[in-house]
Amino acid sequence: MRHIPTVDDLAADPVTHHYDDMIAPSGLTNLLGTVRVDHDLTALTAVTFPPVSQGLTRTAASFVDGRLVESYGAPITHEWRPDRVRRSVSLPGLDLATVTVCAPGEAGVAIDVAATNTGDAARTVAVTLSLAAGAARSAEAWLDAVAPEERNRAAAGPDRLVFRNGAGTAWSVQGVDTDAEVRLSGIAPSAGEHEVGIGGIERGGEITVSLDVAPGATARFGYVHAVGATEAEAAQAFERIAADVPGAVAGAEAFWDHQLEAAFTPGNTEFSGHLPVLETASEPLRRLYWWGVLGTIWFRRDFPGNVLGRSYDTLMPNYWATTTFIWDYSLSSLTHALLDPAVMRRQVEHWIASDIHTHFGTSSLTGGPVGRWYSVNDYAMTRLVHDYLRFTGDTALLDASPGGRTVTEHLRDWARAWQDLRGGSPLADYGEIDNLLECVSSYTHEVASLNAANVWNLRTVAEILTARGDADGAAALDAEADALVKEVADLYVSGSGHFAARQPDGTRVPVRHVYDFSVVGTTIAGDLDEATRREMTAFFERELRTDVWLRSLSPWDPDASFSPRPDHQWNGAYPAWPADAARSLVALGEPQAALDWVPGLARSANQGPPGQAHFTEEAMPAVNGGARKAPPQLPYIIDWACSSAGAYVALVIESFFGVDPKVGSADLGTAGACVAGLDPDAVLRGLRVGDRLVDVHADGSVVDAG
Repeated sequence: MRHIPTVDDLAADPVTHHYDDMIAPSGLTNLLGTVRVDHDLTALTAVTFPPVSQGLTRTAASFVDGRLVESYGAPITHEWRPDRVRRSVSLPGLDLATVTVCAPGEAGVAIDVAATNTGDAARTVAVTLSLAAGAARSAEAWLDAVAPEERNRAAAGPDRLVFRNGAGTAWSVQGVDTDAEVRLSGIAPSAGEHEVGIGGIERGGEITVSLDVAPGATARFGYVHAVGATEAEAAQAFERIAADVPGAVAGAEAFWDHQLEAAFTPGNTEFSGHLPVLETASEPLRRLYWWGVLGTIWFRRDFPGNVLGRSYDTLMPNYWATTTFIWDYSLSSLTHALLDPAVMRRQVEHWIASDIHTHFGTSSLTGGPVGRWYSVNDYAMTRLVHDYLRFTGDTALLDASPGGRTVTEHLRDWARAWQDLRGGSPLADYGEIDNLLECVSSYTHEVASLNAANVWNLRTVAEILTARGDADGAAALDAEADALVKEVADLYVSGSGHFAARQPDGTRVPVRHVYDFSVVGTTIAGDLDEATRREMTAFFERELRTDVWLRSLSPWDPDASFSPRPDHQWNGAYPAWPADAARSLVALGEPQAALDWVPGLARSANQGPPGQAHFTEEAMPAVNGGARKAPPQLPYIIDWACSSAGAYVALVIESFFGVDPKVGSADLGTAGACVAGLDPDAVLRGLRVGDRLVDVHADGSVVDAG
């Protein structure tokens, strides 16, 4: 039994679909850039390698014998792995298969195309790729969800089309690795701008490869799409990849196997830390853990010009490229602290030096702010610093002064920031839906989740001050927390298992949302009486949990009709919500309920890394037993992968194995371990806590690693 995964272990289930079925197009990355792999046999969208972007421009749609492949009505099968996507289709007398990769170390994508003659006679197969580009290079941060693109003009070469933007600052070179017929489109450039869906995509031209294939034989060619800030840069990348497309495919597999091995290896050369190896006989537990690890690594970005040197993006491959959201990063906080603590510290200090009350994230192109304020930011930043401190032991961070004030001072500010948000009540008012969950209209103003988080912030900073020897400062914060928690409890709707959101006029609006369940449970469970804890878990089991996923909002909530977005509504959930809900179950005293859910949740880890949202089973049929990823088109606007995947690592380490180190203490706090209820012989090997490397067993015992 392997304890460190390979790309084969993380392969998604094959998915077969017709034209534009409700299947989210998958993504690939080589940690320099990203690409979306479309439903078609060869089509690509959003070939994005910062600083060059192409928005959602689609290219390389395929025609066989002059007919668009999508129009044949034949189902196309997609098989995703971290290193590649294999697409295949059977047409009359012909099987076609392609393998798409992001070429390691290059700003480019390669597709190996193979055609097999299943007929009785030799034939010549004409494969045509319709090519387009929208290469752009913005001098500013990419401040919209979709990365910049602009109109390109194409020039023909012997085996390629060369695209450039108007200023000559962004280039796309697309072509093949064999003899081909290259044609410009012959369509006059349009007079004005147009939008996809209204005017379509302005194609630059076509490339046709003719393959002579004997009966039962297979012929191949390679397609390459490279980008650059100069023509020479893009052309040289094209030449390197096109020289050996099968080698690029093999290289992608080796590259990703190496990344996965490094992530679990102390002293590796890829990350500044590592994650513990999970040894378990429970395949579902192992699958969830690996899902969380992959879904965090997946967002590492090392492109030239990254102002932080390295960052971790939040979404891909459609939206918010080069943006790191504070909220999402904090949901994978423990994972970052173990896997790449040096990068985490640099990112956290960068945010501290900014004004976290004015934006939701940061651009890795400029270091500048992106977006509006999210109400979670004070909680998210406290959690980030706390996890970094307790797992690295690097308390020197507290004396650092990003932005001119020490981190300790910032922690005090975050712990008390809620006081400036009070209106006529003792609780903080967190504003309207754009600052909170965006698609739940009733979840506004005085919400239970973030007010409970304020209690946790106060106590967590008090713990840190205690470790620093500031007993008086810690006592003051603890006293404020004890007073505040009573006010939070007042939002509970007696007997219901859920909470109300208090409006500025004092009206209490009941809201049956998982975010209250998760945050209240993981922050102040010990302050709730037994009856409330019991009612909360009963509500969760009755109205939110499904077999393989959860409903963010109860379908019995009046606001369930407000929005179709599945990340926070009745029809699905954001990827961290199941993990955090399971952590809440453990904290509320129902660990077995969380453990019993693991096999179902693990079935949803069958479509690549966690998506920005998965549908519940009643909203959309499952894919081979797993909750279906929601697609990017309207009205869902959901991306294929999201960096909060690290929440599943935290679920395993912190909740199931009970690892809860305190700042300034050598005790790992594993008394709450419950994983024995799933696998009594499970072990976390090589967990780093401060200067120690330890093995943690299912019974909570801790042994120094040899």
